[in-house]
Amino acid sequence: MSFLDNRFVGNEPPLGHRFGVFFLAMGVIPNAFDFRFSRLSGLNQTVDTETLKEGGRNTSSIHLPNHISHDNLVLERGFIWGSALTLEFNVAMSLFQFYTSNVIVTLFSEEGIPVSAWLLLKAFPSKWSVSDLDASQSSLVIDRMELSYSRILTLRI
Repeated sequence: MSFLDNRFVGNEPPLGHRFGVFFLAMGVIPNAFDFRFSRLSGLNQTVDTETLKEGGRNTSSIHLPNHISHDNLVLERGFIWGSALTLEFNVAMSLFQFYTSNVIVTLFSEEGIPVSAWLLLKAFPSKWSVSDLDASQSSLVIDRMELSYSRILTLRI
């Protein structure tokens, strides 16, 4: 039995809490500090279609593929100081200067082996928010960051 067969035969399906987000500086060097997030969403793609009425028939129409669209990547983590990602968001939101980077989202097995990955091309900051500050509750302050990107590639490892 090969290594690849061993990963899936008899093992449980991968769980969604073992993931990492890797920001690639200059397209290849991963940011060593900004990879741990408590929540991630927005990994999806949709084929937008154009509807054409079929000539002479009022009862049918044709749907043609028109464009691929996707949501923003939404990342959440506890509030931290001094991260390169936070600085990049500050530059984008205060100086309106945007620098794109590629981002890899990796799903890991229980053993820490990469199972799947998604490569987001030309990502840049598009929204940033901080959770509500409430004196009546003792909850963590959460940074919520959204990235827009041009394309997503699914990599089944």
